[in-house]
Amino acid sequence: MSARTTAPTTAPTTAIVLAGRRDGATDPLAREAGVTHKCLVPVAGRPMLLHVIEALAGTARIGEIRVVIEDPAILARLPALRGLIANGRVTGVAAQPNLVDSVLAGADGAAFPLFITTADNVLLSPPAIEEMLASCAAAQADAAVAFARRDSVLAAHPEGQRKFYRFADDSYSNCNSYWLRDPTALKAAETFRTGGQFVKHPLRIVGAFGLLNLIRFRYGIGTLADTFARFSRRFRMTISPVILSDGAVAIDVDHARSRRVAEAVMADRTMLAQAAE
Repeated sequence: MSARTTAPTTAPTTAIVLAGRRDGATDPLAREAGVTHKCLVPVAGRPMLLHVIEALAGTARIGEIRVVIEDPAILARLPALRGLIANGRVTGVAAQPNLVDSVLAGADGAAFPLFITTADNVLLSPPAIEEMLASCAAAQADAAVAFARRDSVLAAHPEGQRKFYRFADDSYSNCNSYWLRDPTALKAAETFRTGGQFVKHPLRIVGAFGLLNLIRFRYGIGTLADTFARFSRRFRMTISPVILSDGAVAIDVDHARSRRVAEAVMADRTMLAQAAE
């Protein structure tokens, strides 16, 4: 595992938002909404991508925001982004045929560290982003993956998630938020170059993560921290889990149900903000 010193906490973090179409196909939500990309599907009256960019732009430690999408010109057609594009805060990057190459395209020439998320992560917030960046610095990690505890997710909304990763210490949901300290951490992404082919070729998963690690993960043997310590040894780098306090970040918009849930959480947030004024 790496023993490099931690990057200064004052260094700006580049955000990468993955907004391309999976396998080039139109998402069912996009078809229903009559738009070309899932990231343009309205959530609470606005394209979901705008919610994510608003959270990133409202975070002091986030610098450039790179949106990876097949046709970057789409961004300029969103009036809310024109000012951010004009001042260089938001830039478009052409998506590639697979997830890994899209991440690498987004990272090309970027200032590290990187914060990577998806355009459907509409409940991401500046406090959650700040919490993750601070946790990554404290852990002196090379890479990090954000999770939320089951109780936190269900507290945000009782239908927030229906599936959780079970470990000896608790059950967790992934928050579609990742952090990479420097370019050498990108080597972990190569594991996923085959993307969905893992489903057709399970032995590729075994080769990447190790059979024992997969058995432990599948049956919840050991804690989440234990599991990532094993992954770290496997990849010869420090990969840390970060537990976010806001369980809403684990609620991404994948279908009509989660879209309704996200809108309900947003409505609750608006009421709380108004009550606090």
